[in-house]
Parts: sequence; structure tokens; C-alpha cells
Amino acid sequence: MVHTTQQEKTYMANALELVNKKASELESYKAKLESDKSKLESTAEFLTKRVSELESDKSRLEDKTEALKSDLDASKEESRKFQHDIEKLEWEHSRQIDDLTRKHKAEVDDLARQHHTAIDDLSRELERLKTQEANEHRQQIDALNRRHQQELRDEQQKREQELQNLRSKMGNEQQEAEIVLQKKDREVRDMRSEAEGVRSDLQREKALTGSLQTSISELSASNTTLEAKINSLRSQVEFLESDTKAQSDAFAAMEDRLQDALKYAEEARQKLMKEETERRVLFNKYQELKGNIRVMCRVRPPLGHSEGQVAQLSYPDDKTSAEILVAGPEEKSSLGVVQRKSYPFEFDRVFTPEIQNNEIFDEISQLVQSALDGYNVCIFCYGQTGSGKTYTMSSPDGMIPRATHMIYDTVTKLKEKSWDYTLEGSFVEVYNEELNDLLTPNERTAEGRLMRKLEIRHDEIRKQTTIMGCKSVRLNSADTVELMLEEAQKNRSVAATKANERSSRSHSIFILKLIGENSATGERCEGTLNLVDLAGSERLKHSQVEGDRMKETQNINKSLSCLGDVIEALGRGSGHIPYRNSKLTHLLQYSLGGNSKTLMFVMVSPLETHLKETLTSLRFATKVHNTHIGTAKATKKMKGDL
Repeated sequence: MVHTTQQEKTYMANALELVNKKASELESYKAKLESDKSKLESTAEFLTKRVSELESDKSRLEDKTEALKSDLDASKEESRKFQHDIEKLEWEHSRQIDDLTRKHKAEVDDLARQHHTAIDDLSRELERLKTQEANEHRQQIDALNRRHQQELRDEQQKREQELQNLRSKMGNEQQEAEIVLQKKDREVRDMRSEAEGVRSDLQREKALTGSLQTSISELSASNTTLEAKINSLRSQVEFLESDTKAQSDAFAAMEDRLQDALKYAEEARQKLMKEETERRVLFNKYQELKGNIRVMCRVRPPLGHSEGQVAQLSYPDDKTSAEILVAGPEEKSSLGVVQRKSYPFEFDRVFTPEIQNNEIFDEISQLVQSALDGYNVCIFCYGQTGSGKTYTMSSPDGMIPRATHMIYDTVTKLKEKSWDYTLEGSFVEVYNEELNDLLTPNERTAEGRLMRKLEIRHDEIRKQTTIMGCKSVRLNSADTVELMLEEAQKNRSVAATKANERSSRSHSIFILKLIGENSATGERCEGTLNLVDLAGSERLKHSQVEGDRMKETQNINKSLSCLGDVIEALGRGSGHIPYRNSKLTHLLQYSLGGNSKTLMFVMVSPLETHLKETLTSLRFATKVHNTHIGTAKATKKMKGDL
């Protein structure tokens, strides 16, 4: 029967192959006909005179096609018949397998019962042996206990007898000791009362002695001062009473020493200015060797258990603090095994959650110094909403307040080297692809348009950006900067989303222009420091925003995408950089281009639920880290060149 079934299967397979081959030939022939039809239609204008002939050919072909379709239907019917036979054979095969399975299961059950019976017998025998051995051990232990207890009773009686002897002996000694102790207590009380009296007398003597010593010290100091004054006056009198030549020689010697001191001071000042210039050159060369775009990663600390599960983040390299290893989300393999992939990333520096703002500022302080030296500098924070960007940039000890305090401290010190700086600040935001001034109220018309529109203008020669219509504040002190930050923070566009209760809905840019002039060398430098807090990137599905909030999120994601396009074009060395695709990149054109020192902070959330956004941010940061944008140049001139 098995042999017959195999033959039937072979026959059906051959028949099915024949049908498939025939169907394939028909399909190929049909495809050829359709190709011919297309060609005929495309050349219809040139073959109009042969229409009647073609129509007859078409009719003939259609008849042939109908015949082929009939053959195909017959083949399909035969194929269905074969399929029915195959299903019947499969059903019989399945029934046989079920019979064999039931038989095998019955045999296995029988063996299992026999196995369980044998195990029960062995268990009973083992239990009997355990009980027998335990009884023997118990009897031995009881015998040992009885013997030890008897020895213990004998020892106890012996010790009790010795204790009674000691008690009787100690009773007599204790009575004698109590009598002596009472006598000593009376003596101690008498001595304590006497000591209290002596202590009071001693404190009075100490107070009197201290007062006298103070008076003596004051009189001694006054006496010393008076003696010094008397000696000085006596020397002056003797000098004035001496002859005129001695006075002239003394005055001449003093004049020579004064001139030498002034000459030495001037040489030291010139040397200091030269060293300062050399330091600036060497410092900026060092910065260029580090690369114009530097990328640093900061991991925000978790705020508590209410935030949710913390992601698995590790930092393999303790020496350089430049690596972060992210364990990705849990995934099921094809075998159903739950596993995690590890994603390593390397940047210029990785700040772990316990790192404070002061240590982070130590890294960017070098770039702030570059702005004082006449360079364009851009520092921006990138990352999803709620990852700590605004805290890093604008908190009371954030990068913006620290940078301004450092600038004022440095400017004060540079005055000794003949440098005089003028500082002007402005604060703007990019909101829904509109530029808003954060230092003035943004009044709108009834249609919702801004009454005062800001305009971005670039100076191609000086590589400087100016925002027309934007308020610029003269910054005379660090306190002025703090007031400006408070005003800007009140005017910035924020809103609650599912991802963050107070999410920044705009990109904010703090622009600090520094103009320095050296009155001694005639040198002049112009630098710009841009500190950028980008709005949080987030998925619409995760943030669950609607209406105006959805439009905001779409514009935020669009501008961040444009930023990525600019970085990618710069990395490729493309001839066209799409700065104008968004207001953000247009404003930061010279900060992102080849005349700037740029640093990006990629901010990372520590939470498991944010892993996808974390990986997206880190991948973008890696792309930025691998981008070379050229060598930055300082804006410096001499006074005569202005």
C-alpha cells in the first residue's frame, strides 16, 4: 500500500508539474501578446492605413486566446482534482500517524506506571533504612547524653562547694571593705567641696591675669610704635641736619632706583602682553587640533521611582570618560528567547548622572575663551524632551550664567593687559518657524501675525549675523545677564505634553557679542558666543499632542531634521548646504559653517521607556561627531584697518 501511495504521489507531482509548465507557457504567451499590443498602440499613428488588417488579426488572436483560456480552465480543473487526491492521501497519512501516536502513548503510559511502582518500592525501602539508622543514632546519642549529664552533675556539685567556701571568705572581706569605702567617700566629699572653692578662686585669678595681659600687650604695642616713630623722626632730623651733598646723593640714588623699577615694570608688561598673544595663538591651535565640532554626552540622573524603570547604561572606559554602552530594548528572537542588544557610542566626553554643572563647564570654558579671542562659538544642547537641556543651559548654575560670570572675570583681568571689552546680549526663540524676541513682548495682530517681524541678515565678509528688529542689551555686569535670563524664560513658549509636564516648545538662542580693543597694541577682535537650547525632539505617538501642540511638534521635528541635513551636507563636503530650509539653521549658519568652533551636548534620559529616543539621539550625535566643517578663523583687525 505504501508503494502504491508513493507511485500516486509521483504521478500527481508529475501531472502538477506539467500543468504548471503549461500554465507558465500560457502566461508567457499572454505577456508577449500584451507587449505586442502595447507596441501596436504606440505606433498606431504610423500604421493607420493597416487598421482593418490589424483588427482581423486581433479577432483571430482573441479566438486563439479564448481557446487557450478553455485549455487553461481544463488544466485548472484537472489540477483541482489532483489537489483533492493529495488532500485525501494526506488525511489517510494523518490518520495513520494518529493511530501510531495513540499506540506509542499507551506504551509510554504503561512504562511510566511500571517506573513509578519501582520508585515507590525503592522509596519505601530507603525510608525503612533511614528510620533504622536514625533509631541507632538516637540510642547512641541518648547514652552519650546520660553520661555527660552525670559528669555535669558531679562537676556542678564540686563547683557549688567551692563557691560556698568563697562566699563565706568574701563575706568577711566585704564587711571590712564597706567600712573602708564609707570612710573614703567622706574624704572625697570633703576634697570636692575644697576643690570647688579653689576652682572659683582660680577662675577669678585667670580673669584678672587675662585682663592685665591684654593691657600689657596694648601698652607694649603702643610703646613699640612710639619708639619706631621716634627713631624714624630722629633719622629724618639727622638726615636733614646733614650737608646738602649727602641729601642730593640720596635723592639721586632714589631716582635711579625708581627709574630702574619703572623700566623693569614696562619690560614685564611688554613681556606679559607678548605671552598673552602667544597664549591665544597656541590655545586656539590646540582647540583646532581637538576638532571644530566636539560632541559631549550627558546622562540625566533619575528623579525617583515614580519616573519608572531605569535603563541599563554603563561607562566602560574610566580613564578617558568617553564611552557609553546602552542596553537596547528587550526583543524576542525567532526561538522565543528574550534578549537585549548592546549599543556602544564614543564621544569627546561622557558625563555620568552624578556629574554636576561645574565640572561640565570646565570643558566648555575653553570655548568661551575662544569667543573672547575673536572666534564664533556655538554650544547647543540636543536631545528628547525631558532629558535636561534647559537645566544644563539656563539653570542658576547652568552654562549661560557660568559663561557670563567667567567672561566678566576674564575681562576684568584683561584690563591689566590693556584690553577693553564691550558686551551686548540678545535672546531669541524659533517658534513654529517664526523668530521671536524674548526680551520684548511679542504682540500679534487679530489674524495672529507678529506686529514686529525679525529679519536675519548675514555679513559675508565679516562672517557675522545680525537680527534686524531684535532688542540688544548692553551687559555691564553678571547681574544684568541674570535679569535678562529671567525675562527671556518668562516669555519662552512652553507647554505640557505626555512626555514632559513643562516641555519647551521652541528653540532658544542666547547671543553674546564680544568686542575687544587693546589700547597698547591697537589690536581689535570681535567674537560671538551662541548658547542654544533646542526644543525636545519627540514622537507624536509618545507625546500624544493634538491641535496647536501637534503643529508645534511637527515644526520642532522638521527644524531638527533640517539641522541633521545641514550636518550631513557639511560632512559630505557638499557644494550646497541647505541652511535656508529652516529658521534655526539659517540663524546659525556661521556657527555651523567653517568659521566657528562648535560643541554639541547630546542629552540622554536614564529611563527605559525613552530608550528608542535615546538611541536616535546618540546616533545623530555620532553623525555630528564624525563631521569636519573646516578651520575656524578669528575676527581680528588693527585699528588702522578699520
